[in-house]
Amino acid sequence: MLNQNQVTTFEPQVAIVTGSARNIGRAIALRLADKGKHVVINGRTKSEELDSLHQEIQDLGGKSAICIADISTEKGSKQLIQTAIDHFGKIDILINNAALRRNISFAEMDYLAWREVLQTILDGAYLCSSAALPFLRQSKMGSIIFMGGMSAHTGSKDRAHVVTAKMGLVGLTKALAHDLSQYGINVNCVVPGLIETVRGDSAGVGSPEHHKKNTTLIGRRGTIDEVAQFVEFLCSDQARYITGQTLHANGGAYLA
Repeated sequence: MLNQNQVTTFEPQVAIVTGSARNIGRAIALRLADKGKHVVINGRTKSEELDSLHQEIQDLGGKSAICIADISTEKGSKQLIQTAIDHFGKIDILINNAALRRNISFAEMDYLAWREVLQTILDGAYLCSSAALPFLRQSKMGSIIFMGGMSAHTGSKDRAHVVTAKMGLVGLTKALAHDLSQYGINVNCVVPGLIETVRGDSAGVGSPEHHKKNTTLIGRRGTIDEVAQFVEFLCSDQARYITGQTLHANGGAYLA
């Protein structure tokens, strides 16, 4: 029981969400902000979507900072981490969400197309995690979340690069759980499946084949807010016994 003269202060956690301009990344940033965390939001290019998200977080009474940076490069990833330190002085949570989801057959895929996707999804996750590590080690509640993909586990037509990169995150999750447990950092991979999102067909990002073929046990697609709630739980103190796991949120799609 607290003495009447004692005053408790709770310093807000600081979270980084890469690729947070839209869809799942945006929902995660909003969820974390709504739970009292300071959030650094990120996009590769400046956009009205990021500005709108920043304003929405302010309207919630939260605090956020925008970092325009290409996290698939060492310079961009370090810029992102430095933005968090400059604005909030620390880092507790890193959500590696940034991804490219191109549709192209393997026969037509050249090396540049292959590398562009792996560089964003897999190299970006490595670069951001590496740059954030010195600061996550100072947190008493350090968490790294990699956002996987259902197609990495089912396979998907015209997505060899995406499938490969997302499955690489599963291996990275297990490896870092071993390496970083000594620092009290939890590492997990969240795999959303059959989630209703806005896709840009003009960039070759239509609905993948497994979205067209697969169904769920519960009879509907998931929402971005449901994924965000799951991610937020894994970053909470209630989930400190969970690490090294690949956790699926797909409405029972594997069983349907």
